[in-house]
Amino acid sequence: MTVFCFDSLNRRGCLRAAVAAAVLAGHLPWALAATEAPNAMIERLSNEVLDAVGKDAAIKAGDVHKIVALVDRIILPHLDFKRMTAAAVGPGWRRATPEQQQHLQDEFKQLLVRTYAGALSEVSNLRIAVKPFRAAEGDKDVLVRTEVRGRGDPIELDYRLAQKAGEDWKIYNINIMGVWLVETYRSQFAAEINARGVDGLIEALVARNQANAPAR
Repeated sequence: MTVFCFDSLNRRGCLRAAVAAAVLAGHLPWALAATEAPNAMIERLSNEVLDAVGKDAAIKAGDVHKIVALVDRIILPHLDFKRMTAAAVGPGWRRATPEQQQHLQDEFKQLLVRTYAGALSEVSNLRIAVKPFRAAEGDKDVLVRTEVRGRGDPIELDYRLAQKAGEDWKIYNINIMGVWLVETYRSQFAAEINARGVDGLIEALVARNQANAPAR
């Protein structure tokens, strides 16, 4: 069974913290007429998360249940999980039934929640330097380039956001030190699908999430 883990990409012990910081970057004003600008949204999320972590000793101490609840409440609504899952699964997504697609999305969400949860306790020790942001009013797909500082060498951190008509901005991919998260999972998921089909990938994700579930 394929093991899905970011550890193989970890350089200088900073990857998990960088993943959590992916939703904490963006401090340049960019006015849009109808909805909250992507930079403003990310800045708001950053303040909410850092404030919650700073006020809750249990979160800072690594209480997994409270960290997962924080991630679910503040961060998850701003990630496009359907798009991320479809891109990560690749061609197998189109062959999956609607029920399989939903199951894949649910399990992939749990996998990423554990990743964010495992990193949040380190967020307070990081700071984000936002590189020049180039986007025009009316753009619906943007790239924000940032640099994470505060633990060893600076870490390159880029993320993509998209906006559908009448909806808020959603994060759909993250680039950590030159490696895009969705593409990394795509290679792992493809190997599982080729070996055991879509159901095999679902079983692998379920097993992985069960293994990572916090003790009650």
